[in-house]
Amino acid sequence: MTAADHHSAEIVGSLLAGALASASLTWADEEATQRFARALAGQPALRNAFITLHGDLGAGKTTLVRHLLRALGVAGRIKSPTYAVVEPHQAPGLDIWHFDFYRFSDPREWEDAGFRDIFASPGLKLAEWPDKAAAVLPAADVAIWLYANDDASRLVTLAAHTPRGAALLQALAPTLS
Repeated sequence: MTAADHHSAEIVGSLLAGALASASLTWADEEATQRFARALAGQPALRNAFITLHGDLGAGKTTLVRHLLRALGVAGRIKSPTYAVVEPHQAPGLDIWHFDFYRFSDPREWEDAGFRDIFASPGLKLAEWPDKAAAVLPAADVAIWLYANDDASRLVTLAAHTPRGAALLQALAPTLS
């Protein structure tokens, strides 16, 4: 049984609750993930967006982030922030923070680590496992759910929860089909 088989209408409905715009698509392979990342990187509204990435271990969240950071011009090693919680990156004229809240357990960590200041500053914020920090996170501009299928493809659901996110999805619409 594939992830798509588990992706029922009820689950999709709960994921999209309160969304201003949404889209579902399938990425056949990693090249499709890379094409999406390049298209997303080309959107001006991305510069100050907050994007959450959802999915099981191995669904492709970090792979998507790596392709996006490369498309934005980040040079050097791009590692997962699983143990550090956040990895800062620099692209030409853009500050980027890649969060992984998988091991996040105490909301006090949010204040102690200065994350409130990061989220108040300009730049792109990407968060894996946002549900682990949901009580302290602002609303995501775009939430992306990734589901791995048995054939290495990915079922992808995008939901915009802010006007910036809706503008991003609208601008990406030609590339989503």
